[in-house]
Amino acid sequence: MESDDLGLFGPDSVTWKVHEEPVLLVAGLRALYLQALHPRAMAGVAQNSNYRRDSWGRLLRTATYVATTIYGTTAEAEAAGRRLRALHARLRAVDPVSGERFRVDEPDLLRWVHVTEVESFVTTARRAGLSLTDAEVDGYYTEQRRAAALVGLDPDTVPGTAAEVAGYYRRIRPELRMTREAAETALFLTAPPLPGGFSLPVRLGLTLGPPRWAYFGVAGTALGLLPGWARRLYGGLGLPTTALSAEVGLRALRLALAAVPQRYREGPLQQAAKARAARLAAPALPG
Repeated sequence: MESDDLGLFGPDSVTWKVHEEPVLLVAGLRALYLQALHPRAMAGVAQNSNYRRDSWGRLLRTATYVATTIYGTTAEAEAAGRRLRALHARLRAVDPVSGERFRVDEPDLLRWVHVTEVESFVTTARRAGLSLTDAEVDGYYTEQRRAAALVGLDPDTVPGTAAEVAGYYRRIRPELRMTREAAETALFLTAPPLPGGFSLPVRLGLTLGPPRWAYFGVAGTALGLLPGWARRLYGGLGLPTTALSAEVGLRALRLALAAVPQRYREGPLQQAAKARAARLAAPALPG
């Protein structure tokens, strides 16, 4: 018997509305640029990851995890969370400033990664042209506390509205800085190796073979979408019109992706989730 479990969110959630957008591939890159500005979080990644040697594999694994939490069944999402928590529990790193050895699953670090991801997703979707009310944005942040719980966070300690996210950023900004590792990571993100014949996974279903100039365009858009304070930490990247230019480019990309047939825009997890939702919504046949 096929499961009709709709997972942590479901078709009536703001989460499904936001993640319907293929343009969120830009949001993922934006989140990585933000995350690199936290020295302790960056140390945790740099000292435990082979992202330079397997950047696209890591991207695909991250995208698969996010898709599972959003579109998988409840059991699939919870299993993905357990695997990630078990992985994080084994990892340690050394603070580049204090020399302290720390666990990478410290709540403060998990919270930073969570907030930068979800804020990047909803901000990018909105700036791309997705119509979202302020109440829906707050609803998205509140819903995403369920995803935060999967990685081991207490949902009550995670910002659940736009105002709380803005307050969180204000509080954490004194901890952020441009380090050598942040600069090297930003450079790598902007110009990663693109092996010949490699197809960039998009939404776990669509594959494109982008030439380097096209990737530069996506990376430049992601940088331009960063908050002004983040771009200043990166040395004031861009002109005063950078944010506007990025938004124009983002909207053009959204229109281009909308022209791609739906069966290619949606990955298998999303398609399966929609099939379950359709079965649940179908009227019962008379007995």
